[in-house]
Amino acid sequence: MAAPVTWWKVSLAFIVALVAGSVLGSLVQTQFNLQALEALGVDIGLGTRLETSMKDLANFAPIYAILFGASFLFSQAVAAFVVRRTGLVSRLVLYPLAAAVGLWVTLELVNTLAPMPTLIAATREAGGLVTMLIAAAVAGWLFAALVTGLVRRGGGLSAMPAMALLLAGGLALPQPEALADEHSGYQIETLADGLEHPWSLAFLPEGRMLVTERPGRLRMLNADGELQPDPLEGLPEVFASAQAGLFDVLPARDFEQSRMVYLSYACGTSQANHACLARGELGDNGRGLENVTEIFRVEPAKEGNAHYGGRLAWLPDSTLIMTLGDGFDYREQAQRRENHIGSIVRLNPDGSVPEDNPYAGSDQYQGEIYSYGHRNVQGLVYDSERELLIAHEHGPRGGDEINAIKPGGNYGWPITTHGLDYTGARVTPFTEREGIEPPLLHWTPSIAPSGMAVYNGDLFPQWQGDLLVGGLVTQKVHRVSLENGQATEQGVLFEEIGERIRDVRTGPDGAIYLLTDSDNGRLLKITPE
Repeated sequence: MAAPVTWWKVSLAFIVALVAGSVLGSLVQTQFNLQALEALGVDIGLGTRLETSMKDLANFAPIYAILFGASFLFSQAVAAFVVRRTGLVSRLVLYPLAAAVGLWVTLELVNTLAPMPTLIAATREAGGLVTMLIAAAVAGWLFAALVTGLVRRGGGLSAMPAMALLLAGGLALPQPEALADEHSGYQIETLADGLEHPWSLAFLPEGRMLVTERPGRLRMLNADGELQPDPLEGLPEVFASAQAGLFDVLPARDFEQSRMVYLSYACGTSQANHACLARGELGDNGRGLENVTEIFRVEPAKEGNAHYGGRLAWLPDSTLIMTLGDGFDYREQAQRRENHIGSIVRLNPDGSVPEDNPYAGSDQYQGEIYSYGHRNVQGLVYDSERELLIAHEHGPRGGDEINAIKPGGNYGWPITTHGLDYTGARVTPFTEREGIEPPLLHWTPSIAPSGMAVYNGDLFPQWQGDLLVGGLVTQKVHRVSLENGQATEQGVLFEEIGERIRDVRTGPDGAIYLLTDSDNGRLLKITPE
């Protein structure tokens, strides 16, 4: 009678198959990412392809091994149990099938639970998903072949304890190294709390303020800074889910005469939604909006609930800028001006296309587009002193950018970025490229920038003219100076708050106002001590 197979031989076979599957999966991921860039007209030579593949093997493959390893252990254990109990199916058939099904179930589970719609970019399309599953099946076949060579008649498989080491691992994204904190003699006052994921703040005449809450509510604070108990009525229907919801609020430039307020928000359903823009009149009683009309929506519709952009700002010529996002799973569309995805748009106050827009009157491109190649633009300000439109956008793992926006400019995403995908995979081999506007500043690792303001008040003269950028990950405000077309981070502020900073504003009184992002968010006012 043959001796039973020892546990370490089975474990070794498992590890060999796991490594092979992880390497194959990494190579598949890389090639499909590069193929997506080639479809945008980017030439990728053999040397660049090999270099990118090797970097992904170093950064993506270990992370993928944890994900794939968990599914591989479970699927192969089930397959081994079925083979031993029934003897009706060959290992060389069942193990590969189980590996592919196990990976598919794991990807579906991760994509459901993770904040991003699709964790592994190659699986956004059916071809990439199928190829990844085939790579998993090859690993299953290899494991079956190795085990079949070990097992004699009458022998059996023992447990596979090697995976305990893999399951003990975890993914920890690096945190950015903060500059020295500044404390220049200020005090922090809470004006309002109990706000549910507040997103944007706007100032009205006579000291009143408007605050948006992402689930779809517009709140008002009276001239005494007191939050009114009831939300304003008359808002458009908002699609609220994950990152989707009510975003920015912006009074018209002639608000005192027109009473007009502009709102950006997500509209539609999880299967088909858009970033939208509406305007309405604030009623004299201050209880709600009247005559609300949608004046712009991003085309085409997209699936999912991530990356909408949504910041608003007026230019001196009374045209309106609205920032957008790439919808996460649609990143290549940011380079295709036939749609609005991943762009910044410029509109007349009624939502029509200004005649001097870069693509106004085009039969090929969307006339509203002002710039393109953006990932998720959630910071926007017009610096009247420098006559400069400034935006920042989220990178993935690193590559957050501050950009000076030029009409018709291409800002690179996803052809150029300093960031990696959340899995460690390279989005692109390039950080710069001819014809693409380079960022004034990038943060790598990411700070997850949110609201942004140019400080132009009198209360803090030492910060006059600086950008104040909220950090969601860092839970601080980053102070950035602009000199001679260059942006330099000078330090971080308000670390003691210890909350995600969603919006930053300079008030008419020169104070700094912050919104913190949580289900118990706060409106904070910062003045000199």
